[in-house]
Amino acid sequence: MVVGVRDTGPMAIRLRTAHTVDLTAAELRSVRSLLDGAFEGGFDDEDWDHGLGGLHVLVYDARGLAAHGSVIQRRVLHRGRSLRVGYVEAVGVRAEARRSGLGGRVMAELERIVEGAYDLGALSASEKGAALYAARGWQVWPGRIGALGPDGIVRLPGEEGSTFVRAAGAGPLDPAYDLVFDWRDGDVL
Repeated sequence: MVVGVRDTGPMAIRLRTAHTVDLTAAELRSVRSLLDGAFEGGFDDEDWDHGLGGLHVLVYDARGLAAHGSVIQRRVLHRGRSLRVGYVEAVGVRAEARRSGLGGRVMAELERIVEGAYDLGALSASEKGAALYAARGWQVWPGRIGALGPDGIVRLPGEEGSTFVRAAGAGPLDPAYDLVFDWRDGDVL
């Protein structure tokens, strides 16, 4: 099932939103190849795994797949509540298509999904990506970050300062309380 396909105007850009299960093996290979190139070798198998199992936004131009991002459901504990989080993953743009607004198109669709389906949006930004997210209203989480690991809560100081949040249905968050994310491979070292 294709969730959405939109012709976004005269530039012959096509945006497609689909769940992982609805992407063909060839599409998944194209996405992985795009991300390997976009992250210049810094996108590993755990990063790939983190970007699967949710909704993908794919942007195509005349040359093929030009940009990608996904939103995956996670849980975060905050102030005694378990919040449903739309976690943005695997956002990348083909090198020669950068600075043309395609990252913004991907984010606009991901933000629409987050705001309509989740209590909170969150993402971990690279130094290169941080400006895009900040310009779109995402805010750096000023508090502590942790993960609920196999042996309990583990603080993740390496994620502090690079984790961005976007309010959706949860209401205001209090940075005096930690954000404790669900554990996944590669998160707790």
